[in-house]
Amino acid sequence: MKNITGSKPLNLSLYRLALIHSSVAIQTPNQNFRLSNERLEYLGDAVLGLIIAEYLYKKFPYKDEGFLTEIRSRIVNRESLNQLAHKIGLTELIEYETSIQIRGNQSIAGDALEAFIGAVYLDRGFLFCRNFVLKRLLQAHLDLDKIIQTNLNYKSLLIEYAQKNGKNIDFVLIEEKSYRNTTTFTVEVRLNGKSISQGMGQNKKKAEQAAAEKALQTLNVSLK
Repeated sequence: MKNITGSKPLNLSLYRLALIHSSVAIQTPNQNFRLSNERLEYLGDAVLGLIIAEYLYKKFPYKDEGFLTEIRSRIVNRESLNQLAHKIGLTELIEYETSIQIRGNQSIAGDALEAFIGAVYLDRGFLFCRNFVLKRLLQAHLDLDKIIQTNLNYKSLLIEYAQKNGKNIDFVLIEEKSYRNTTTFTVEVRLNGKSISQGMGQNKKKAEQAAAEKALQTLNVSLK
């Protein structure tokens, strides 16, 4: 763990829990709860989102909310987190059912990274965790300029996936809500008539892109 975080853990059990996938969850004595990294993943997701949001807010003082939200989404999406987990060697430590493929398009690696961040936060506090995320993850392994310049068309990728796999894909506007001078659109992606994701945006195009990105994550489609 020290090689990953840069410091010896104070509570090693937290990090061990962060690496236990739900497929090999530990049964508690009262039989009512199984221990896995899911709760830590929930916490780590929130902590990571806050750290990245604060970082972008300070780094880009003249960019609007839409830009900051989009770049944060690109940094913390499942594909990016999966790659980060591989780069820091976390995937070699995860405990999971051997029948599950951890590489490729599974989300096990990214989920474990979020859980690991949750463990770092509980073990060493916010400032240490913030330094770990920014120094050892973001600055060490991600090219922010490249992330900003990359403009993935998630809708086109999803349509391409559907065509290759002989599936029907539909983007349905399900809500258009106005409040004062702002209008928010909600679009639903339907695969063979079944809803698989929803996305919101300040115009229909952005809502479709948001919904398509979530759909790609749900379908475990690689963005490479």
